[in-house]
Amino acid sequence: MEQETKEAIRDFLERKAPQVRVLVLGDVMLDRYFYGDVTRISPEAPVPVNRIEKKKDTLGGAANVAHNLAQLGCQTYLAGAIGDDHHGRVLQRKLKKRNIHTEGIFFGREKTTTKIRILGGHQQMIRLDFEETNIIEEATREKLEQYVDDRMSLGLDAIILSDYGKGICTPRLCQDVIKKASGKSVPVFVDPKGSDWGKYAGAVYITPNVKEASLVVGKSLANEDQALREAAAQIKTDFGIHQVMITRSEKGISLFGQNQDITVPTLAQEVFDVSGAGDTVISVFSAAIGGGMDENTAVQMANYAAGIEVGKLGTYAVSREDILDKLFNRDF
Repeated sequence: MEQETKEAIRDFLERKAPQVRVLVLGDVMLDRYFYGDVTRISPEAPVPVNRIEKKKDTLGGAANVAHNLAQLGCQTYLAGAIGDDHHGRVLQRKLKKRNIHTEGIFFGREKTTTKIRILGGHQQMIRLDFEETNIIEEATREKLEQYVDDRMSLGLDAIILSDYGKGICTPRLCQDVIKKASGKSVPVFVDPKGSDWGKYAGAVYITPNVKEASLVVGKSLANEDQALREAAAQIKTDFGIHQVMITRSEKGISLFGQNQDITVPTLAQEVFDVSGAGDTVISVFSAAIGGGMDENTAVQMANYAAGIEVGKLGTYAVSREDILDKLFNRDF
């Protein structure tokens, strides 16, 4: 990475990031990890007995996107729906502890989406999911729309739609947000789910991985420049999305823009866990663009942050200190 790019990233993180206002709307989740040691088989059934030694609660889904933004120092607002339950209360406490604004979190679900992972050593043994995927009720959608309207009237630099297919990002809600944001010149960034991308029509940026892009264009895509360039062109035409940024695993990230294409190679030295990497990419990229950074530098910073994230076990929110430390200690 050129020294000029490094200095631009440092200037953004140290001086501009605290002024950037980003709203995340989507499926908020709680990730719970239980770490233990397996030394015997249960006498009750032929299953391993995991003696739990510690547990860790982290923010997941749209909440992890918000966590990444907060770790960069941005003014972060989160909107979504949870259940009035223990997991929901744990989630709210963790959000507030990280200075994430939670006025947009409403009780509109029977249960808070929670993923519990049981690990023996570093090996995941089982995952337990508490969730519902039905579309949110009209009353909840109206509350979310009103919150987004109010927040936009106070000023925003970017909006992220973090769709995990749990029923929050309905076509009506997505289109309402995209159209109103466009009227106020606030760029909307989408982390998509499924193949119904019509609900994202008009968004400025969308950030699928290769598998997600393959699903929406209806064919398996080779992780090669030309194949992805053609897919991005089809996505732009079919859905009226301005720019397509595809995350490409070991090949890095490619942004297929309106006037230029940008590809940066992966920077990960060792990959432990790719969960949460997409959240890191969209949060860092949207904050950078919202803060006025040029696209080339923004893609490089997002790719750099993702390289840090995948080197961690479990969901991890990359901080500005992480980025600056790696950037100037030449670990990459």
